[in-house]
Amino acid sequence: MPDVSAVVDGYIASWNETDPERRRQLVEATFAADASYVDPLVAADGRDGIDATIAAVQRQFPGYRFALAAGPDLHHDRVRFTWHLVPDAGDAPVAIGQDFATLATDGRLRAVTGFLEQVA
Repeated sequence: MPDVSAVVDGYIASWNETDPERRRQLVEATFAADASYVDPLVAADGRDGIDATIAAVQRQFPGYRFALAAGPDLHHDRVRFTWHLVPDAGDAPVAIGQDFATLATDGRLRAVTGFLEQVA
Protein backbone atom coordinates (compact mmCIF):
# COMPACT_ATOMS: atom_id res chain seq x y z
CA MET A 1 0.00 0.00 0.00
CA PRO A 2 1.33 3.47 -0.83
CA ASP A 3 2.29 6.11 1.70
CA VAL A 4 -1.17 7.63 2.00
CA SER A 5 0.18 10.65 3.89
CA ALA A 6 2.36 11.51 0.89
CA VAL A 7 -0.61 11.10 -1.47
CA VAL A 8 -2.81 13.40 0.63
CA ASP A 9 0.05 15.89 1.00
CA GLY A 10 0.31 15.93 -2.80
CA TYR A 11 -3.44 16.46 -3.04
CA ILE A 12 -3.34 19.46 -0.68
CA ALA A 13 -0.24 20.81 -2.47
CA SER A 14 -2.11 20.55 -5.79
CA TRP A 15 -4.92 22.74 -4.46
CA ASN A 16 -2.40 25.28 -3.14
CA GLU A 17 -0.04 25.49 -6.12
CA THR A 18 -0.77 28.62 -8.16
CA ASP A 19 1.91 28.15 -10.81
CA PRO A 20 0.06 26.30 -13.61
CA GLU A 21 3.02 24.14 -14.66
CA ARG A 22 3.94 23.08 -11.12
CA ARG A 23 0.25 22.49 -10.30
CA ARG A 24 -0.10 20.26 -13.36
CA GLN A 25 2.95 18.24 -12.28
CA LEU A 26 1.39 17.76 -8.85
CA VAL A 27 -1.96 16.76 -10.36
CA GLU A 28 -0.25 14.18 -12.58
CA ALA A 29 1.74 12.79 -9.66
CA THR A 30 -1.28 12.65 -7.34
CA PHE A 31 -4.25 11.66 -9.55
CA ALA A 32 -4.68 8.63 -11.79
CA ALA A 33 -5.26 9.47 -15.46
CA ASP A 34 -8.92 8.45 -15.19
CA ALA A 35 -9.49 10.17 -11.84
CA SER A 36 -12.67 11.97 -10.90
CA TYR A 37 -13.47 14.66 -8.37
CA VAL A 38 -16.95 15.61 -7.14
CA ASP A 39 -18.26 17.87 -4.42
CA PRO A 40 -21.60 19.67 -3.99
CA LEU A 41 -20.49 22.44 -6.37
CA VAL A 42 -18.55 20.71 -9.14
CA ALA A 43 -17.82 17.45 -10.94
CA ALA A 44 -14.52 17.01 -12.78
CA ASP A 45 -13.20 14.09 -14.81
CA GLY A 46 -9.60 13.33 -15.66
CA ARG A 47 -6.52 15.33 -14.85
CA ASP A 48 -7.53 18.15 -17.20
CA GLY A 49 -10.88 18.58 -15.47
CA ILE A 50 -9.37 18.39 -12.00
CA ASP A 51 -6.63 20.88 -12.88
CA ALA A 52 -9.22 23.29 -14.32
CA THR A 53 -11.36 22.93 -11.18
CA ILE A 54 -8.42 23.72 -8.92
CA ALA A 55 -7.54 26.80 -11.02
CA ALA A 56 -11.16 28.00 -10.79
CA VAL A 57 -11.21 27.62 -7.00
CA GLN A 58 -7.94 29.54 -6.76
CA ARG A 59 -9.45 32.39 -8.81
CA GLN A 60 -12.49 32.41 -6.53
CA PHE A 61 -10.42 32.43 -3.32
CA PRO A 62 -7.21 34.40 -3.90
CA GLY A 63 -5.13 34.72 -0.77
CA TYR A 64 -6.42 31.46 0.71
CA ARG A 65 -4.87 28.04 1.05
CA PHE A 66 -5.97 24.54 1.98
CA ALA A 67 -4.61 22.99 5.16
CA LEU A 68 -4.92 19.38 6.24
CA ALA A 69 -6.89 19.38 9.50
CA ALA A 70 -7.35 15.67 10.27
CA GLY A 71 -6.25 12.35 8.85
CA PRO A 72 -5.60 10.79 6.57
CA ASP A 73 -7.28 7.59 7.62
CA LEU A 74 -6.84 4.54 5.40
CA HIS A 75 -8.32 1.09 5.08
CA HIS A 76 -8.17 -1.13 2.03
CA ASP A 77 -8.11 1.32 -0.89
CA ARG A 78 -10.21 3.99 0.90
CA VAL A 79 -8.97 7.25 2.37
CA ARG A 80 -10.64 10.05 4.30
CA PHE A 81 -9.31 13.35 5.55
CA THR A 82 -10.51 16.77 6.66
CA TRP A 83 -9.26 20.09 5.33
CA HIS A 84 -9.72 23.76 6.10
CA LEU A 85 -9.64 26.64 3.63
CA VAL A 86 -7.81 29.38 5.51
CA PRO A 87 -6.60 32.86 4.65
CA ASP A 88 -2.87 33.18 4.10
CA ALA A 89 -2.92 35.53 7.11
CA GLY A 90 -3.87 32.55 9.27
CA ASP A 91 -7.35 33.56 10.49
CA ALA A 92 -10.27 31.20 10.98
CA PRO A 93 -11.22 28.92 8.09
CA VAL A 94 -13.83 30.13 5.60
CA ALA A 95 -14.62 26.54 4.65
CA ILE A 96 -14.20 23.11 6.20
CA GLY A 97 -14.60 19.92 4.26
CA GLN A 98 -14.09 16.21 4.45
CA ASP A 99 -12.94 14.21 1.44
CA PHE A 100 -13.29 10.51 0.81
CA ALA A 101 -11.13 8.92 -1.86
CA THR A 102 -10.29 5.63 -3.47
CA LEU A 103 -6.79 4.75 -4.56
CA ALA A 104 -5.77 3.30 -7.90
CA THR A 105 -3.48 0.26 -7.90
CA ASP A 106 -0.47 2.55 -8.43
CA GLY A 107 -1.33 4.50 -5.24
CA ARG A 108 -2.64 7.63 -6.91
CA LEU A 109 -6.12 8.98 -6.30
CA ARG A 110 -8.76 7.44 -8.55
CA ALA A 111 -11.91 9.08 -7.18
CA VAL A 112 -12.40 11.88 -4.67
CA THR A 113 -15.75 12.82 -3.17
CA GLY A 114 -15.77 16.03 -1.17
CA PHE A 115 -18.30 17.10 1.44
CA LEU A 116 -18.53 20.69 2.65
CA GLU A 117 -19.13 20.82 6.39
CA GLN A 118 -18.93 24.58 6.82
CA VAL A 119 -18.86 27.41 4.32
CA ALA A 120 -18.70 31.02 5.47
